[in-house]
Amino acid sequence: MLQDFLSTHKADFKDHTELRAQVNTSKRVAMLAGNMVGNTQVEIGGVSARVFRSGTYGFASGAEYSPESVKAVLSAATQNAVFMDTNINKGQPPLPHVEGPDKVGLKTPIFEDIPQSILIDYARALDELIVKKCKNISSRTVVADALYIEKLLTVSDGTDSHLFQPRAMVYAWLTAETSDGIPVELFKSFSGVGRFDEFFKDPATLEEEIEKLYKALMDKRGGVYAQAGLRKCVLHPDLAGMLSHEAVGHTVEADLVLGGSVAAHNLNKQVASTLVSMTDFAHTALGKPCPLPVYVDDEGTPAEDAILIENGILKGYMHSRESAQTFGVKPQGNARAFEFSHSPIIRMRNTAILPGKDKLEDMIASVDDGYYLVKTGNGQADSTGEFMFSVDLGYEIKNGKIGKAIRETTISGMAFEMLKTVDMVSDDMSWEISGFCGKSQPMTTSMGGPALRCEMNIGGR
Repeated sequence: MLQDFLSTHKADFKDHTELRAQVNTSKRVAMLAGNMVGNTQVEIGGVSARVFRSGTYGFASGAEYSPESVKAVLSAATQNAVFMDTNINKGQPPLPHVEGPDKVGLKTPIFEDIPQSILIDYARALDELIVKKCKNISSRTVVADALYIEKLLTVSDGTDSHLFQPRAMVYAWLTAETSDGIPVELFKSFSGVGRFDEFFKDPATLEEEIEKLYKALMDKRGGVYAQAGLRKCVLHPDLAGMLSHEAVGHTVEADLVLGGSVAAHNLNKQVASTLVSMTDFAHTALGKPCPLPVYVDDEGTPAEDAILIENGILKGYMHSRESAQTFGVKPQGNARAFEFSHSPIIRMRNTAILPGKDKLEDMIASVDDGYYLVKTGNGQADSTGEFMFSVDLGYEIKNGKIGKAIRETTISGMAFEMLKTVDMVSDDMSWEISGFCGKSQPMTTSMGGPALRCEMNIGGR
């Protein structure tokens, strides 16, 4: 647990100052075909300071965390701020005052660390389960992963905080070969918040999910190629959540808006069907705790929900304190840093399209000739909202019924144009928290959504 060497310096802050101590602890075990190919434990920690003066920031960090290193880092950041202000001379006013509690304590208790052997034993047992249940595969990979992030923050204005976020993850890849020798692969992630051995107690609890993954792989092995073109599609919630994050969420981050993203000239304009609403949730969504709650960001701003799209209308962006000042709005806690040596930047937290009123089975039954797209893999999206993603698992829809699986293909388009074609939204939703967002530095985020019926450009053979 981080000892507080920060708060004693608060009286010395002259400009807006953020002083942050942080430790990231990660553990990972990887097994390929029953052989251990990865076994790592990494702890990265230290202290950083950021000082805002007249429109510019001075930043400094150090890998040692002690009273002496805190003093040195704070001094260096202050000197850097003076240097930047002298040479750039923006002449901007101080950042606006942020209202909130003086301090937010730990929301999750820090627990005793676990030995690496727990991850090794779990990965080995899950691998044995896969061998038992999946007879016709050519390769398999299992990864057990744990990440603990502890942050201690003292700010000149805003909310001091001490936060701890543990995340446990398991990944499984299965590979098979088609009758003509082409490899096909499917991937499944399992994740949750908490200590690894508390969330993943027994690999047998994943047996049903592994069987579903194997069945889907066998479906894909005998799959057909999709017919290219603009097609009526039903997007599984996992795929809809990924698109909402990558193709929409990044375009409404205020730093990218200032850089000229497609959202820059669409505020208060229709960018989606009236059935589509989208929010970046802070810590509570639809009356339940978010998968990865954020209570205070790394600028000391208390976290609130950021409404992005409401009934198809673009309502707002995600902000840091500085960008909020530029746009004349209230910051809502979107500035975060992944490691102690990173400066906070605007990031998504728990970004999701809100559920609607339709049933998934009715959405599929309403399609005469189209596709049910279930899983997405690698892809890319840019600030114009243009996207292209691989589809790792999908099925034909023929006369309102699920048909044959399809081979890997791609989907592409312009996010805001695609969202305008949404005409059905399911009444349930799912969250995905196992990955990282890669905007200049990694970041833990969650994304979610319901199933969507829309028109989508899909690739062929």
